[in-house]
Amino acid sequence: MSKIKAEYIWMDGHRPTSKLRSKTKVIKGPITDLSQIPHWGFDGSSTMQAEGGASDCLLIPVRFIMDPIHGGDNIAILCEVLNADGSIHKTNTRARLRDVAEKFKDHEPWFGIEQEYTFFKGRSPLGWPDGGYPAPQGPFYCGVGADEVFGRPIVEEHMDLCIRAGLEISGVNAEVMPGQWEFQIGPLGALEAADETWLARWLLYRLGEDFGVSATVHPKPVSGDWNGAGAHTNFSTKEMREDGGYKHIEEACKKLGEKHDEHIAVYGAHNDERLTGLHETCSIHEFRYGVSDRSASVRIPMATAKEGKGYLEDRRPAANMDPYRVCAIMIETICGDS
Repeated sequence: MSKIKAEYIWMDGHRPTSKLRSKTKVIKGPITDLSQIPHWGFDGSSTMQAEGGASDCLLIPVRFIMDPIHGGDNIAILCEVLNADGSIHKTNTRARLRDVAEKFKDHEPWFGIEQEYTFFKGRSPLGWPDGGYPAPQGPFYCGVGADEVFGRPIVEEHMDLCIRAGLEISGVNAEVMPGQWEFQIGPLGALEAADETWLARWLLYRLGEDFGVSATVHPKPVSGDWNGAGAHTNFSTKEMREDGGYKHIEEACKKLGEKHDEHIAVYGAHNDERLTGLHETCSIHEFRYGVSDRSASVRIPMATAKEGKGYLEDRRPAANMDPYRVCAIMIETICGDS
């Protein structure tokens, strides 16, 4: 057996939005099964997850991928955080999604997550003039050309890294604001979609280090007449995907509307700055759903309406949302008894 690098990745206790942390352990490889990866620990007092007098927290590997940055047999490991006594840490939102996904597994919920983000170089979005603004937004969405898109080399390398890592990335595109992009994960089951969104985020942040560029998931990275950044979450159950599924989609939309405030509470911090009723959003104080309506809270895609089955798109989650919390509450609201 040879020595390999194992990158342990977890979510910290930063509030209101968790940040990603990671550190490297040299272990014997190659690794072919999760059970071969040792548990580890970290100083929770440095990640806002413990007090200094009792600061040990546990890292429990739950999924690993081949590390596409370092190559070879090196791996990147997604971990859950436990307390020193082995109990679930209060910041561990994945544990709850595990329970919810198991409870409603007969509905076979699928998720597709559209992760928007904005590149920054220093204090300005990538490609923006120092101390000024670019031309008004309009030509930048899915744009082509050095005067309209900024950061494509990073975006394409990130996509390649996700593919090499075996993540279910399904596409990328330039977004409405210059310097803003999106990647899509799924469709996958709840745990898989959430895990892969976190892993894809980690790869994006880590790659940004090599380019000297940061990627932010703040929902309103630039104030004013500019689009915010969301994480539109596409959802379906087996009932919604089968013939006659449209009635189940409408029922799901109505259930989401009845619990609008509860969802907004876990759909990301500072989301009120983004959900204003402008820039392809519905006001945070209102709930609407409609076919092909990107100004609604929930959009029913045109193809779904035509085929009478398919999925819905919840457009309310912010780019900085925790996918474990979002997937859990969507399953509970839509699949649970109203």
